Amino acid sequence: MHTIDLIRKTRDRLPLTEAEIHFLVTGAATESIPLEQLAAWLMAARLNGLALDEIRSLTLAMRDSGVRFDPRPLNQSAVDKHSTGGVGDKTSFLVAPIAAACGLIVPMISGRALGHTGGTLDKLEAIPGFRTALSLSEFEAVLRHAGAAIVSQTPDLVPADRVLYALRDRTGTVESPGLICASILSKKLAAGLDALVLDVKTGSGAFLRDPAEAEFLAALLVSTAEAAGTRAVALLTDMGQPLGYAAGNWIELVEAVELLGNQRNPGSEDLRELSLQLAAWMIHLGGQASSPRHGYALAEATLHNGSALDRFLAMVTAQGGDASVFDRAPSFHRPGATHTLTAAQSGWIAALDTTALGWAVQRLGAGRETAGAPVDPHAGIRFHHRRGDRLQQGDPFATLYATRADLFPEAIDLIQSAIQWSDTPPQPVPLVHSILDRARAQAILASRS
Repeated sequence: MHTIDLIRKTRDRLPLTEAEIHFLVTGAATESIPLEQLAAWLMAARLNGLALDEIRSLTLAMRDSGVRFDPRPLNQSAVDKHSTGGVGDKTSFLVAPIAAACGLIVPMISGRALGHTGGTLDKLEAIPGFRTALSLSEFEAVLRHAGAAIVSQTPDLVPADRVLYALRDRTGTVESPGLICASILSKKLAAGLDALVLDVKTGSGAFLRDPAEAEFLAALLVSTAEAAGTRAVALLTDMGQPLGYAAGNWIELVEAVELLGNQRNPGSEDLRELSLQLAAWMIHLGGQASSPRHGYALAEATLHNGSALDRFLAMVTAQGGDASVFDRAPSFHRPGATHTLTAAQSGWIAALDTTALGWAVQRLGAGRETAGAPVDPHAGIRFHHRRGDRLQQGDPFATLYATRADLFPEAIDLIQSAIQWSDTPPQPVPLVHSILDRARAQAILASRS
């Protein structure tokens, strides 16, 4: 086979065979296909889309491009959660220890910052000493100890996605349902999951803002996972504003640990509620609860009794992190520069361009523009107000933390342009729009075929 022929086929909207997709994936994993050719194929796939059979073949080929983790020796159901990305999305730090505290294991393989969204691994590496690059034997040891582990892809685990994930970020090909589906599920299925809960974002901060496209992606994910033997459900959730009050790296961890310690902050209520709903489904699909409602009650109990926080701190310690840093969180937070942004006018916050807010966080130093570039663990934004709040001109809207003070002007421009003001309060937006199980997912895909 010749890569250029496969690029032309996808460019001309001709479906690739399973063997042809396997050839591309193997070339990515072994780095035998030049990056410029892989980039050209990704752009063709982004512009023209992939057929359902192509997406399923791509997912499984990427899953099998390296070694796979087998959780069966741990003798517990393996469950996980994945979000399609958002601003301030730190639910992984809550749902993983909650599910572990309920008798499940959570082998979570996560990624780094992509586009305007933050990266779970970048956030965890704000903890001194925390290791995300573990061998499979170390991965298993952490799971035995803490019940949850959040790690990066190893060179041997889904190597094709490691290459394609970074390339998509640099070539403007992130927003493709087929490529997103294959990237997410290849990592999750390689972890040997029994069940997977998917948090598919929609709204101004989602990669797929169109609700119909987000629903299609959710259906793709559920159907593909179920076809591979993993029970799955997807929640379509709102990303019309940052989730919780913090967006960045270290400050997001602090917010998550507050909630794990059963501290309630009005700015974190959406984060708490969504985390409990996601964990409820994980606990139910993992066989520890008779229903999602039962799972919700079990999940909330772990916040009240402290067992979820214990699991999180045990995971941090087992992965080399200094868990005591959370006892001195305020003094540990040392940004290079701080600025308080005030409201430019009076009125109600009617809507927010959350993508613009995500880029503001990235511009402050919390994200990266090129693969492998360092991120500032202390950069980010703490939001003091949310959609639906009424402000007077001059009221503090957000506190900005940056690597350097000269980074503030661009971020401020992005934030101010992201706020839509109104003289009247906006209509509330539901946190969870809908839930897709296998039957509903198949019906959605059938209606679009």
